[in-house]
This record gives sequence, structure tokens and C-alpha cells, in this order.
Amino acid sequence: MAQNGTKRSFTGPLSGLKVVEIGSIGPGPFCAMLLADLGADVVRVDRATGAGLVGPNADFRTELLHRGRRSLAVDLKHPNGAEVVLSLVTDADVLIEGFRPGVTERLGIGPDECAERNPRLIYGRMTGFGQDGPLAQHVGHDINYVALSGALSLIGRHGQPPTPPLSLIGDFGGGGMLLALGVLSALFERQRSGRGQVIDASMVEGAALLTTPFFGFSQNGTWNGERGTNLVDSGAPFYDAYETADGKWLSVGALEPHFYADLVALLDLPDDLPDQNDRTQWPHMKKIFADAVRGRTLAEWLEAAEGRTPCIAPVLDVDEAPSHPHHVARGTFVEVDELVQPAPAPRFSRSAAVVDRRPPSPGEHTTEILSDWGIDSDCADRWLRSGAVWQAATET
Repeated sequence: MAQNGTKRSFTGPLSGLKVVEIGSIGPGPFCAMLLADLGADVVRVDRATGAGLVGPNADFRTELLHRGRRSLAVDLKHPNGAEVVLSLVTDADVLIEGFRPGVTERLGIGPDECAERNPRLIYGRMTGFGQDGPLAQHVGHDINYVALSGALSLIGRHGQPPTPPLSLIGDFGGGGMLLALGVLSALFERQRSGRGQVIDASMVEGAALLTTPFFGFSQNGTWNGERGTNLVDSGAPFYDAYETADGKWLSVGALEPHFYADLVALLDLPDDLPDQNDRTQWPHMKKIFADAVRGRTLAEWLEAAEGRTPCIAPVLDVDEAPSHPHHVARGTFVEVDELVQPAPAPRFSRSAAVVDRRPPSPGEHTTEILSDWGIDSDCADRWLRSGAVWQAATET
């Protein structure tokens, strides 16, 4: 595999696409990661000084959201900082940024300035609340955006407060993945119009979009507003996770009657069990299910389920999942520079998507990028000497 400091071989379906990522946190990096995974040449513009990570990790070299791309360190407040970015934009297909509305305009790298250099540029903007509206300038994080969308009110067990769903709904699903879809859609449209455009991606709106069916359920009488009492929110006894005899967890998801029948047979539940869809009996049935599952170890349940269709699966820890036989056979996880991580997805029959480098340190590839992207060497040297850009020391 190619390592940092060597030229990358772009093989995925987005090979040839050139992306400038203005360094941010959460959804922006996730979007850039998806594009890089699929073969795009993504240049991450990091801070020349004071670059840091927000969250539990403080090591850029293990920040998996930054994988697959190179880092150029730029001082965007330097008199030549904006010119560095605009010079890259001239030859780019896409720029993505995650500042609050108006920040890139103040830095001199807003949509208008970029369009002057490259009218075909797709300019992707990722915010919590959107580019306008009463909350546009408000600060927040994933939980706030998911809360405002209505999605958080739906997540949690009966009698318990709303449960934060990690950063999956706001940052990643409703944020970064939505922006990636917007970028690819705008690129498709550009084939017809020959023109770029600006994408306004909001995590509030993305989170709301992900909950579309539940908005429908709540209006047609099929969804109870009380958390943890519905079909797929831990209310149903046949759609939950139960502790096994050895302290591990078994997930069950037998929604359809024939799968439910197999689950009941597997658990050897009593013949006089209430009807599957009698919601008034679900709390009582959950205790019956829990007591049954607690009677065997996880391995024993998985062995007993062979040849049946009860819709069960082990709840694997993140250190267990990569070694599961199915994941090993499919290559669901890969290891790059001793970092185990999910492999790019989805799969393509001809254009293989790969991860071939660890996440970069800020400024690790500054001079390499400037050269590869056609920046005049004398100009690059001036930027380096003036402090507009910064090259990190080469690691040994």
C-alpha cells in the first residue's frame, strides 16, 4: 500500500476529481473522507498554526475521518492566505467548507470569489442550521441539530430521556453523507449546464430528512409519541437486544410473522404467548423474551439458530467486529499503518475504492500538493517564506 509521503494511486470511481476541503470538524471531514475513499484527490487545508482536533482524539495521525487525503497548511488570515486557496480552486472541481455563514466571505474565499476563478466549481457548504434563517448564526453540535429536527424525540427507551444517537444522525448521515450526495448531484448537473453551483447542506434538515417515514407514521396513527413503545424503538419484544447468560448481548429483529415464528421456536417460548402484535402485552412479553435469552450463552444461541431464520445477530464490540468471519470474508474492515477501520463502501465491479494512506498531520504534504496542483515553484517558495503556507517536518 502507498504510505504518506509517496504518490497515491487513484483507482476509485471518482478518480480524476479534484477537491479542496477547508478543514473543519465532523460532517465536513466525513464528506471529504467519502469522496477520497472513492478515488477523489482531496486536499485538506489545515491551519498553519494552532491546528487541533475536537473530541476524544488529539492525534491527527489516528483521526480516521481524515484518511485518504493530503494536508496543506495555510494561514487564511495571512495577506496571501486567500490567494493560496483560490489558486487551488482554479484547478478544482469541488470545494467544501464547514464554517458558519459568512466566514469564508470574510476570509476572501467565498462562493463569489471562487466562482470568479472557476465558474464550474461546485461549492459545498456544511452548517448546522443552514445559510439563512433565524438560527443561521447560532452555534451547536450534533445533539442540538438532531433535537431541533424532531429526530431526537423519537430515540430512547420507555420512561427514559431522549438518547443521543452518537453523532450518526446529525454529523454523518444527515450532514456529511447528505453533502456528498449534493456534491455528486451538482457534478452530474454540471455535465448539462457547464456551470458550478453552491450547495447549502444543513444538519437540521438532513436529520429531519432521515426521519421522513416516522413523520408519516406519527400522522397516520401508527406511531405512539411515547418513546420505547413502538415497533422499532425497543417497544416490541421481538425487536430489541437481550443479555445472554455470559453477559453478552443478542439482537433480535423478527418483524414478519414467519420470522417471528422461528424466533419463538428458537427461544422455546410458551404456547400461550400473547399475539405478536398485541401492544398491550408487549411489556409482559419483553420479560418473557429476556428471561429466555438469559438462559444460554451468546455462542449457544448462535449455534442453535443455524438453519433457522429468527433474524438474530450478536451485538459485537468495535474490537470484535473486524474479526467476525463474515467481515473477514468480505473485507469489511482494513488495516492501514496498524489502524483498523471500516473499508470504503459501496463496492464497484470495476473501479475499486481503497484506503491506501493513514490520516495526515497538518501541513504534511504542503510542498507536494503545491507542486502537483501546478503552482509555480517561485510562488510556492514565496508563500513558504512569508508564512502564508507551512510545511511540516518530514517524519522518520
